[in-house]
Amino acid sequence: MSRPPIKQMGQFGIGQGIKRFEDVRLVRGEGRFHDDVNLPGQAHAVIVRSIHAHARLTRIDTKAASKLPGVLAIFTGADLGDALGTMTMTLKRKRPDGSPMFAPPHQTLARERVRYVGDPIAMVVAETLAQAEDAAARVEVDYAPLPAVTSTAAAASGGPAVWDACPDNVSNLHEAGDKAATDAAFARAAWVVRRRYVITRVHAQYLEPRGALGAWDPGEGRYTLYADVQYPHRVRNALATNIFKVPEHTIRVIVGDVGGAFGTKGWQYPEHRLVLWAARKLGRPVKWSCERREAIPADEHARDNVTDAELALDADGHFLALRVKTLANVGAYVSSDRNLLATFSNIVTLVGVYAFPAAHVQVLSVLSNTNSTAPYRGAGRPEATYVVERLIDDAARELATDPVELRRRNVIPSSAMPYKTALGMTYDCGEFRANMEAALKLADVAGFPLRRDAAHRRGKLRGLAVVNAIERAAGAQPEFAEIRFAPSGTATVLMGSKNQGQGHETTFKQILHERLGLDPHEVRYIDGDTDRVAFGMGTMGSRSTVIGGSALWMAADKIVAKGRKIAAKLLEAAEDDLKFADGTFTVAGTDRAVGLKEVARAAFQPAQLPKGLEPGLYETGTFVPATDTWPNGCHVCEAEIDPDTGAVTLVGYTIVDDVGTVINPVTLKGQIHGGVAQGVGQALMEQVVYDDESGQLLTASFMDYAMPRADTLPDMHIESAPVPTRLNPLGAKGAGEAGTVGALPATMNAVLDALAPLGVRDLDMPASPERVWRAIEDTRRR
Repeated sequence: MSRPPIKQMGQFGIGQGIKRFEDVRLVRGEGRFHDDVNLPGQAHAVIVRSIHAHARLTRIDTKAASKLPGVLAIFTGADLGDALGTMTMTLKRKRPDGSPMFAPPHQTLARERVRYVGDPIAMVVAETLAQAEDAAARVEVDYAPLPAVTSTAAAASGGPAVWDACPDNVSNLHEAGDKAATDAAFARAAWVVRRRYVITRVHAQYLEPRGALGAWDPGEGRYTLYADVQYPHRVRNALATNIFKVPEHTIRVIVGDVGGAFGTKGWQYPEHRLVLWAARKLGRPVKWSCERREAIPADEHARDNVTDAELALDADGHFLALRVKTLANVGAYVSSDRNLLATFSNIVTLVGVYAFPAAHVQVLSVLSNTNSTAPYRGAGRPEATYVVERLIDDAARELATDPVELRRRNVIPSSAMPYKTALGMTYDCGEFRANMEAALKLADVAGFPLRRDAAHRRGKLRGLAVVNAIERAAGAQPEFAEIRFAPSGTATVLMGSKNQGQGHETTFKQILHERLGLDPHEVRYIDGDTDRVAFGMGTMGSRSTVIGGSALWMAADKIVAKGRKIAAKLLEAAEDDLKFADGTFTVAGTDRAVGLKEVARAAFQPAQLPKGLEPGLYETGTFVPATDTWPNGCHVCEAEIDPDTGAVTLVGYTIVDDVGTVINPVTLKGQIHGGVAQGVGQALMEQVVYDDESGQLLTASFMDYAMPRADTLPDMHIESAPVPTRLNPLGAKGAGEAGTVGALPATMNAVLDALAPLGVRDLDMPASPERVWRAIEDTRRR
């Protein structure tokens, strides 16, 4: 695709670091988040959840609870019957023996068994939330506990069966790469480095927990769902096609402001269908709001991998091959492709930015008595980068080689672009070596030995990590945009992607200003309503600017094309003589001109239109890229450790990133800051923990699940080195996951580099003070 040059126009154009337009109403408390949405006559719902990881349900008694004041109904799985369907898989995976994949979907409310702590059993609906909570506490559930397995490794090695029909707990096997070529490369290798890495289970912990408000309109025969989801149109389609089995137009999904999502609010949860079903049953709206204490038991989790990785090198330290075998814990239910997305879609980035002649990857998805796993900021990208970058540092230590020099020796040169990797992907552009060299300079890596010595004199251990990150982004799925002018000449932009705090309103208005010259303050922005926006795939995978922005650019091109015809009539000139720039059509070589707003007004007046031209000025764009884009960058992290307490302090963090064309450097840095915080949080403190014997969830609140604070992170030095792609009109590559992808390995490698002088060789995340202290003490004893 040819990409026109973007000249960064005006105060609000592409490349300008302007403050977010939406922040004004948000900081004034004028946002419309899920908890702000209420309907007349609404009732309140509370979900009764399993307190066991695995058990038979021997009795569910709702009689006493039903008699409490304000209780309208209590629904169990028996009440639902076959009224609601389930999500389905489209992936065609197999188990290692060639038999079909085992993928049991979630049935909304448990009937005979529960299979994780938090599995929904019943829904209580009452006049007030307090009454519903009181009644939920009085629902009597008798359990017959069964053996449970929550550990990823144990689930794959003879642990108790989550499902009787799948005694080995294996859901499916996914492979990529060339096994024969990889095995041959390992056979001739001078060096082979082998390691096992554990990537822990985490939860998104957004600002506002999930919620759902359902309404039924008998007059129109339509359901309306108010929910904080990431792709409203796909949720509508799922509800209509899979759950209720009704025409799609009989369901409307409305999403307002979203207090963070990060992948975990992306799809179809049981509560969405329950509030709609109950609303029709009771004849009034039903609202469910997830309590903070309920979020970890109620939501999908993420990551949770155990990876055995091997790196083959020749005598000169050149990479020959990469071999990876991963156990991926997918939880108790596999309801849709989404629950497997992180296990396959981004394993292609395991080879990183390096020239591997051969690679082979196996991912074995195993079931356990835990929440299902699904995408969370990166959806496999951070996991892949973590493995290859940890392995390179470990190889450098084993070979007594400088880790930066080992990377220099193997990085893909820009002259090799486009480059087809050993896992079958093609990187269309990128300057990986230049990014790394720039980051080394910005972080003053050359001065690190002096800083390390100074830290040693203060009784601290200091470590440095340099990692290169790359991600597969903006997959080839369509996105929609519409530009709609009113007869007065004002404009509305409607987007199929859904803002969740990234700053979409600002970004898209900048693109519109760049192309049409419209003042952003005079443009209305709409997203998140399936009745107002014709189509959308939603927001995930660093796709919104790349694909949604390109769709908007296409729609703007159509506006210009039609506007030129109208302007030619108004100016009494030939179309070919007109130029369009800065929101104005001008007759070449003259001072005769007409603005786009005047053209838009004329578009609704038939007398001012060329003969045969349809009145009005509203255009759509639906863009689908030919293939993925490849954002990349280099992260440099410095960490200090107090050996007496194990406390880790990050003292420096530098990033040089390439996300292609930068629409707004301010919002880009905000995205990267947030991404790094989430990666650092997982590396240093975050973890969903279950008791090995009972399967009980031990980290259900912020008393137990540690979260990064502002003082966890140092000031970050972020610079962009864009290499625009030609895969879309904007040249954008995507930025949503950029910070997280590099932060996981950068943080852990810096910690291990600090510990290396003491002889500590292995440490799995999270690098909490206790775990670091124990690693130091264990090494000293040995």
